Amino acid sequence: MPYRAPGSPGKSRKQILSGKPIRYYRPTGSADIRRLIDEGFQAFNAARLGEACRIFSDKMLAPENDTTIALTVAGALTPAGLGGCMIELMERGLVDFVISTGANLYHDLHYALNFTLHRGSPFVDDVDLYEKGVIRIYDVLFPAQVLLDTDTYVREFLVRWGVDGPVSTAELHYALGRDLLERQPGCEAYSVLAAAAAAGVPIYTSSPGDSSIGMNVAFHELMNDSRLMVDPNKDVNEVCATILAGKRNGCVILGGGSPKNFYLQGQPTLWEVYGIPKGGNEYFIQITTDSVVWGGLSGATPAEAVSWGKVNPGVLPDTCVAYCDSTIAFPLFCEYAVGSTNNRRPRKELVHKRDELVARLRDEAKGARKDPL
Repeated sequence: MPYRAPGSPGKSRKQILSGKPIRYYRPTGSADIRRLIDEGFQAFNAARLGEACRIFSDKMLAPENDTTIALTVAGALTPAGLGGCMIELMERGLVDFVISTGANLYHDLHYALNFTLHRGSPFVDDVDLYEKGVIRIYDVLFPAQVLLDTDTYVREFLVRWGVDGPVSTAELHYALGRDLLERQPGCEAYSVLAAAAAAGVPIYTSSPGDSSIGMNVAFHELMNDSRLMVDPNKDVNEVCATILAGKRNGCVILGGGSPKNFYLQGQPTLWEVYGIPKGGNEYFIQITTDSVVWGGLSGATPAEAVSWGKVNPGVLPDTCVAYCDSTIAFPLFCEYAVGSTNNRRPRKELVHKRDELVARLRDEAKGARKDPL
């Protein structure tokens, strides 16, 4: 069915962008949602989501377990307004580091810079949108100028930063977050990057070139004769060092893809490459709509991950996969966590400990390896 009958008038650009602004949703710990999850979500994937909520709130966040928790983020979650949930978890110390697609962080910048994304419809004429200068992410709509202005900010930040050598993505994102805090005071309330910098939470991107932030870093290197380079080796070693330092390790995986595997490869890197038998994750939670039989569920199920050393074989009862849409399940998950008795932890502020942890990894790896290579 066509979007409109031939000859009927189309909508103006202003009408297309007339939907309500998308705002970051901040969970408050609703008792009603906790009751719904504990008493109403009784079977199938509703029960799995409830199980994931209880593993996270009762075990991963328990002070005596001292779990280092990673949050991995795939899919267009910041454009959908879920950055507020991420901010709430970071501020409360409920996640210790993040691995995200670069796109989520780039679109987070729109909020930090006070640009507006609008609620819309997926059933539109995309040729008409193109002609009117409107960008669509499913049912999220915004002016194409937002991209150009965000790109300008990133490029100007890179010049201000002035770094002229290899960096990890955590170092890049921390500097970008600090720049936002300085130039957009108060934006930590509605920007993941700014909130992470304020809370000392490192944010990594497993594929830094696969986003507009990476595209602008490439521009900066080419056009300014800069030696600034995002070094994936630094990311691998920093993540491995963080996992090694954890008393217990756990993850909350939204979607799958590269962020999921980049985190889960940490334990195999330690035992397979560095010769350090750390053991796998003690806790594993994934919210996904993918299925293992099609080959796209990166890292597959917790049971399969055991064979790789990604999950401790003795803790499968503390793992859970909920086959749900993250845009529905993650806000419910966060409401449950914020309403739990373990709803705050001291922040580890790992972004400031990266060099120290990598040095510890190097020393332990040198002691573990028998061959010089």
